[in-house]
Amino acid sequence: MKTSSSVGPLTWKERRSRLLGKLKAPLLLRGATQILRNGDVHFSFRQNSDFFYLCGFPEPNSILLAIPGKSGNHRTILFVPPRNPQREVWDGKREGVRGATRNFGADEAYPIQEFWKVFKEVSQDFDRLAYALGKDAEFDQKLLQLFGQRYLGRPRDNRGIPSMVDPRPFINEMRWIKTPAEIELMQVASDITACGHKVAMALTRPGMFEYEVQAEVEAVFRSEGSPRVGYDSIVASGNNANTLHYVQNNRKMRRGDLLLIDAGAEYGGYSGDVTRTFPVSGSFTEAQKAVYRVVLRCQKKCVRAVRPGYDFARLNKMAQLELTKGLVELGVLKGDYKKLREKEAFKPWYMHGIGHWLGMDVHDVGPYSSKDGKPCSFRPGMVLTVEPGLYLPANDKRVPKEFRGIGIRIEDDVLVTRSGNRVLTADIPKEIAEIEDLCNP
Repeated sequence: MKTSSSVGPLTWKERRSRLLGKLKAPLLLRGATQILRNGDVHFSFRQNSDFFYLCGFPEPNSILLAIPGKSGNHRTILFVPPRNPQREVWDGKREGVRGATRNFGADEAYPIQEFWKVFKEVSQDFDRLAYALGKDAEFDQKLLQLFGQRYLGRPRDNRGIPSMVDPRPFINEMRWIKTPAEIELMQVASDITACGHKVAMALTRPGMFEYEVQAEVEAVFRSEGSPRVGYDSIVASGNNANTLHYVQNNRKMRRGDLLLIDAGAEYGGYSGDVTRTFPVSGSFTEAQKAVYRVVLRCQKKCVRAVRPGYDFARLNKMAQLELTKGLVELGVLKGDYKKLREKEAFKPWYMHGIGHWLGMDVHDVGPYSSKDGKPCSFRPGMVLTVEPGLYLPANDKRVPKEFRGIGIRIEDDVLVTRSGNRVLTADIPKEIAEIEDLCNP
């Protein structure tokens, strides 16, 4: 599985060129900074997705300045942490200014400490600037003060503070549609994710703790080349599955439990996002099968519907109708399922949407509706999750007794293609017979 990224300096340069053509302004973009977790210990660093998308530079406290030029050419300047032999003994080797130009395609690079000096020099003629105000008040103030100095004394060239344009909607639009190179990376992330989920099904047994399964899943991710999980893994057994973002993962599993695992590996900056629910003992009970079949029927129908021109609004309605119909079949609700869906009678047991965009962020960028409120249609190259579920808490007396404590979600990652869709995570079993076979090797 271990493979190299197909994205490099030429890709980053092409992305910057496309973006600058849309912005028609120089771009100033800051990378992520290190954040203290407690004491003097930092959280594990992960680069800002927009910054990584446009230049690939992986180190904290860096800044990208891209300036449009004639004939579509642009000038890229990176400001990066300088080489420091003393710090590198503790933290590892840095790219430094030479690495920024040699390995990441920057035309120029400077130590981050020289940013304000260099930026003042190169921004003299800026009438517009693409920069996201509001994320760092101290940096914003310093930037505006620098431009405000243009009107101190006698402004001979009549230049004031440049007009600001937020680059994020433009970057979001680009990231929304994945290129073939990005799809390749997402397929690798999905394949690694599949390995972890299949190992979990094969090894989970009564008496294990949830965190033991989590450790095995994430060890597989790492051994297959993933540097980190895309998000905190949810490993929820029994009634814990009815807490949507349960991450304590500390319960001892019992015979007869279901185990819901929502976990995804990151690869090349892109995240997988998969949920499977399977029996800890290796076999579903009849009650568990009944609920599982409702969710699976809904999930498969929604996946089949994904194609160009469809949208999340229609997909959500489809899921709500199917799950409401299932709740009637299970005896949780009574009446006409179409009327019950209109009244949102399903809400106590299905409270989230059918899915979300997926990419560099697990809840990836991209709008769900246009400015006039119309749903955004699916287009080839978009990747989304499809993840219906039913959550029947153990203490909910509205639910027939045999179903109480059952929580089931089934989630796949789906690429929109010209002719329909491709399920990137199709290698992970979700049919009852397939799951039971894998759970009983």
